[in-house]
Amino acid sequence: MKSQQQYSKTFSCEFFPPKTEQGMEKLLITSENLKKEINPEFFSVTFGAGGSTQKRTFDAVTQINQSSGIDVAPHLSCIGSNKEQISQILSNYKQQNIKRIVALRGDIPSGMLSPGEFNYANELVEYIRQTTGDHFKIEVAAYPEFHPQSESASDDLKNFKRKIDAGADSAITQYFYNADAYFRFIDSCEKLALDIPVIPGIMPITNFTSLSRFSDACGAEIPRWLRKRLSDFGDDTDSIKEFGAEVVTHLCQQLLDAGAPGLHFYTLNQSEATLRIWNDLTI
Repeated sequence: MKSQQQYSKTFSCEFFPPKTEQGMEKLLITSENLKKEINPEFFSVTFGAGGSTQKRTFDAVTQINQSSGIDVAPHLSCIGSNKEQISQILSNYKQQNIKRIVALRGDIPSGMLSPGEFNYANELVEYIRQTTGDHFKIEVAAYPEFHPQSESASDDLKNFKRKIDAGADSAITQYFYNADAYFRFIDSCEKLALDIPVIPGIMPITNFTSLSRFSDACGAEIPRWLRKRLSDFGDDTDSIKEFGAEVVTHLCQQLLDAGAPGLHFYTLNQSEATLRIWNDLTI
């Protein structure tokens, strides 16, 4: 963890683009609440495979940026896109004075036969650097429990190295509930001399059913002990939230105390669970 202790702490929060105007209004209130309490370095906004919510992402990014005054980092997925499309998106964000990008490969949409002109995230990072220079600070994804499509742990680390070599500035991890997975991932990065900040992604626990379904889909492991404890609560959502806040706060404190260079909260467009964790931390 020595390489991570050299970086100043960065805290950030992630949203998904709302589908309605009412949802956008609620998200602006959420972002304001998070700004007041956390004052994050940036907010990030996701978008779907093949750019399925690209316009909604752009609208959310610009509105949050104008409303909060906080930097906003749109997710940019390259699968199913060509260079002309990516270039136009980057140009649009530059015009809005957006200075961060979360560069991702993304999932191939159902029915799509060709991935387009980009096969991997490192190719997208390289293209952003070639076409925009240092205008954007580029965040990439990291997988302490390894990407579900990786053939091996070593292959996954090599893929991560390619993104850094292509010009990534820092990384945000997939969420996890086992701190050792993060520590060991950082140790492996240090052996490869990969010196960029790797910010742990943090998923608050508020609904076990949806968390379990999403974790199975994205390859994030819920440890057996935690899964058993959460399932014991059944439909008692208050107890799930209380226990979840305790578990995730402890995880965050562990990470920060060991030298993790910040936290990235997957808020699910809500502020309550994230702020419960934040206010219980010693930073």
